[in-house]
Amino acid sequence: MERRPLESDWKTFVKRVPEWRERYLLKKNKEIICILTDESKTPTVRFWDAKKKMKKEGQVLIDCLDGHSRSKMQWYLLLMHRHGLIQDSDLKEFSEKLRDQILTSSRGLDK
Repeated sequence: MERRPLESDWKTFVKRVPEWRERYLLKKNKEIICILTDESKTPTVRFWDAKKKMKKEGQVLIDCLDGHSRSKMQWYLLLMHRHGLIQDSDLKEFSEKLRDQILTSSRGLDK
């Protein structure tokens, strides 16, 4: 993976990360609400299921959002894409070269 991203890619990344985080958490919070309000399960089971889900999602956030640096931007984009924090359409704002590298690498991880 390339070490030094284009300035325009870095600026886009820094600008968009908070938006992606909020969009992702909106979705995950709704999933947790569904777990907590699932009347087919006991309150105890709902609590532990929600705790398990929050722990899993917390780890995704740590993996994808902690310690961003310019030299590791491509790696973080790949992790975000892999974990569903960003979609293919989110990559359209980046340079073609970076976008292709993320999509190619992401497909390689799926094999």
